[in-house]
Amino acid sequence: MEIKRIPDVRPETPDTEVTLKVAGNVSEIRWSRSAPSIPVRKLDKDHGLDLRTGEVIDYEHITNRAEDTASVKRSLLKLRDLINANLTNPETALWVTLTNAKNEVDVARVYENYRRYWQRLRYYLGKRGHPSVEYIAAIEPQGRGAWHFHCLFFFPGKAPFIPNDEMARIWGHGFTKTQSLKGVGNPGVYLTSYLDGLELAGAVSAGVLDGGRLTEVEGRDGTRKAVVKGARLRLYPPGLNIYRHSRGVKLPEVFKTTEGEAMAAVGDAPLTYEKTISITDEAGEVKNIINYRTFTRGVQDDEQSEN
Repeated sequence: MEIKRIPDVRPETPDTEVTLKVAGNVSEIRWSRSAPSIPVRKLDKDHGLDLRTGEVIDYEHITNRAEDTASVKRSLLKLRDLINANLTNPETALWVTLTNAKNEVDVARVYENYRRYWQRLRYYLGKRGHPSVEYIAAIEPQGRGAWHFHCLFFFPGKAPFIPNDEMARIWGHGFTKTQSLKGVGNPGVYLTSYLDGLELAGAVSAGVLDGGRLTEVEGRDGTRKAVVKGARLRLYPPGLNIYRHSRGVKLPEVFKTTEGEAMAAVGDAPLTYEKTISITDEAGEVKNIINYRTFTRGVQDDEQSEN
């Protein structure tokens, strides 16, 4: 099978069935020309059954997350939607990066450190009369082998100010950095990009330069830097959960509906991204065409970009 991007193709009639996904200020309409099929049924962790031929096939086990492209994309898309579903007003959230002073490479220990930090943070907030808080935390590998977290904390109203030295004391394993998300219309896209790309120097030193796409991006401070897209994914071990969240976070809503009803639900939200892909078999026959459209409230078209 070959998957490639093609000029955009949309549903021809308003009664065409589509999928509408609503995550906070971001809505996505997905149209598939034909229903997706599942050609292989899993038998066990090592084998699958090809439903087209009846042949038993052997699975190739991966050594890092970048080799399992589909799984990585699903994880990042779920995280992107989860962020957007909860982060509709940047004034109600804190975006905090937690670093490890030690070159801590044990993922289980890092996650345990985060669990205890979460307990201390809730205690700190409770003692000062702040309301309940929810979180989404994504683990990020560094080229030197250590791990750190990107955390989003969500409050019912305006987020409290926590001095950086106080946040570092609560964390207890290194320095912290709290940044603003003001002006970021699609925060899910913005934040998950940190889990994908790696700055050029880091990619070279970590030996994950091959296979990545070199691009230049502009940081929040206006400076530009060279980034290798996809390089960081090679540092994730197979089977690792890239992110975790508290029980009270909101989940995106997904509806089966029609093109006309979906567009009515989107209303006047501007189209901020569109992509159409075709799926062809080994003989070159087009098996399916899929169109994705993203609409983002409160943001101009030129403020968003996706891959």
